Amino acid sequence: FLFVPAVEVKIEVVIPEKERSKEEMSPNGKASPLIYKVNGTARHYHLEEHPIASNPYHNPKDVVEASVCHVKDLENGQMREVDLGCGKALLIKESGEFHAVGHKCPHYGAPLVKGVLSKGRVRCPWHGACFNIGTGDIEDFPGLDSLPRFQVKIEKEKVYIRASKQALQTQRRTKMMAKCISLSNYNLSSTNVLIIGAGAAGLVCAETLRQEGFSDRIVMCTMDRHLPYDRPKLSKSMDSHPEQIALRPKEFFRTYDIEVLTEMQVAAVDIKNKTAVFKDGFKMEYNKLLIATGNTPKALSCKGKEVENVFNIRTPEDANRVVKLATSKNVVIVGASFLGMEVAAYLAERAHSVSLVELEEVPFKKFLGERVGRAVMKMFESNRVKFYMQTEVSELREQEGKLKEVVLKSGKVLRADVCVVGVGAVPATGFLKQSGINIDSKGFIVVNKMMQTNIPGVFAAGDAVTFPLALRNNKKVNVPHWQMAHMHGRIAALNMLAHGMEISTVPYLWTAMFGKSIRYAGHGEGFDDVVIQGDLDELKFVAFYTKSDEVMAVASMNYDPIVSKVAEVLAAGRTIRKRDVDAAGFFLFLRTGDMSWLTGKGS
Repeated sequence: FLFVPAVEVKIEVVIPEKERSKEEMSPNGKASPLIYKVNGTARHYHLEEHPIASNPYHNPKDVVEASVCHVKDLENGQMREVDLGCGKALLIKESGEFHAVGHKCPHYGAPLVKGVLSKGRVRCPWHGACFNIGTGDIEDFPGLDSLPRFQVKIEKEKVYIRASKQALQTQRRTKMMAKCISLSNYNLSSTNVLIIGAGAAGLVCAETLRQEGFSDRIVMCTMDRHLPYDRPKLSKSMDSHPEQIALRPKEFFRTYDIEVLTEMQVAAVDIKNKTAVFKDGFKMEYNKLLIATGNTPKALSCKGKEVENVFNIRTPEDANRVVKLATSKNVVIVGASFLGMEVAAYLAERAHSVSLVELEEVPFKKFLGERVGRAVMKMFESNRVKFYMQTEVSELREQEGKLKEVVLKSGKVLRADVCVVGVGAVPATGFLKQSGINIDSKGFIVVNKMMQTNIPGVFAAGDAVTFPLALRNNKKVNVPHWQMAHMHGRIAALNMLAHGMEISTVPYLWTAMFGKSIRYAGHGEGFDDVVIQGDLDELKFVAFYTKSDEVMAVASMNYDPIVSKVAEVLAAGRTIRKRDVDAAGFFLFLRTGDMSWLTGKGS
C-alpha cells in the first residue's frame, strides 16, 4: 500500500509468506524498511505486519443448522426469507433444486427476496446487482462483495440450512484472491499492471486480477488523497467522511498486495517504452495498462468565477465544506444534473434557501422526459427549492473576496453564500493527446467490447470511454454510471488475462432525493415517446422509453422490482415492444405482482 505525499513516496507493502490453503489466510511477514532511489529521488519503502482473521467456517461453534420449511412450501421460481435463529438466509427453489444464500445485497443492504429471480441468478431490486444462486458470486454490479452460500439438505421432506453464524450476520463474502509473490525482488519503478485511476473501474480491475489468481505486481495511482471510495455518496450523503465511504479498508490493500499511489498525477503515457510519466518526473514501466481516469467537472466561464465559496463536488472535502458553509445560509446550484439535483435535495432542510439555475425548461428532460421531469420538479418545489429555468449565470459577485450574489442572464439577482456547479463534465484524457491512443472528438477513449484500446496491452474503462453497447446493436456509447464502471473494470481485467470476455451488461443507475429513489435501466438516448403507467402526481410510476415500437429503457419510482425485471429481460437479449407495456398487463402487475406479461420477444 503506497502513500504519496508531495515530496516523497512512502510505500507500505507486505511481503507475503508462501500461500497456505485457499481456505485459510494467515498474517503476512514483515521486514525492515528500505530506502531506494528512483530518478534521483529518495523514497521510503515500509513493510508492515498486519493480522488477518482465520476463516470462521472452521470453527464448529460458529455453525448453526435449522429446519426452515417443508419441501412443498416453495414452488419453482420462488424465494423466501427464512430465519435460522441467529440470522436470516434467502431460500430459493429453481428447476426443482433448493439453494440458500445471504438475504441482503452486500451493496446497500436491499432485501433480495424482493428482487428478481431469473435463470440461476437473483437481481437486487434497488440497484441491479446480480448474484449466482448456486455460488453466491456477484455477476453484475454495483458492489464488490459476493453473497455467502449456505448448505441445503432435505430430510423427511423438510428443508434444512447449515450456515456460519458470522456469515449470517455479515451477509457478505469477499471472493478468494491471490497474493503477490516475490514482491521484494521488484524494481520499484516497474510493475506488471498499472492502473491509472482509483475509482470503481480501477478497483474492480485490481480485485478481479487477484480473484483470477494473478500474483504479479499491481499498482494503482490516483490524483485523490484517499483510497477508493463510494463517489455517488458525495452528492447523496454530503457529510460523509472518507473512511465512512471507503470501498475497502486500508488493510484490504495490504492483504492482497494492491499498491495505491495517492496524490499522483500521470502527465503522459509513452506507449513505445510502456512507461507512465508522472507530473513530478517519476516514471513507472508497465506490462499492462488500464486507464480509468473518469471525468473532470466543467467550471463556469462567467465573470467572477474565481470568487471564494464556489464548488465542484469532486472530493469528500468538497462535499463536507459545502454542507458546513450552506447550513442556515443561501445556496445557489447551477445545473439541474443528477449531481445538482441531489445536492439541492440534501441541502434543502439545512440551508436557509436553495435556488437552482438550469438552461433547460425542466430538470432531466433529455434523460427522463418532460413529464417525469416536471413531476420531479414539483417534488422539489414542495420542499422549498426555487427553480430559475431557461437561463444561465452571467456573473458571480463578491464581497471581501467571498461570494455574495449570483447574477442571471435574465437579470435576476440571487443572494448566495455558497454556489455548487453541476453543469456536466469532460473526460479526463488530456494527458493522452500525444500518446497514440485513439481518442474521439469529444475526448473519450475508444475501446472495443473487451475494453481494449487500439494499442496492444492498453485498456480503458469507466466514464472516460466509449464502448460498443450490445443492447443498442453495438453502437459506441458513453455510459457514465457507477454500475457500468464496475463492469468495465472486470472485463478489462479478464482480458488482460486473455479470457476473451466481451461486455454485454445492461446499464443500471439510480438517484435518491428526499427519501425517494428513481431507478433506471437500459439506454434511452434518442427516445421518441414515453409510456407512463401509474401516477406521476403521487410519484408512484413506471416510465418506458421507446423508439419506434421498441422499449429502450425504463425508469420507476416506488414500483420495485420492475426496473430490475426489465433489466433481466433486456439482459436475456429479448426485445420489449410498446404493446408489451400496455395498461392491461401493467394493472395485472399492480393487483398480483405478476410480471410474466413482461417477457419480451426473442430478438
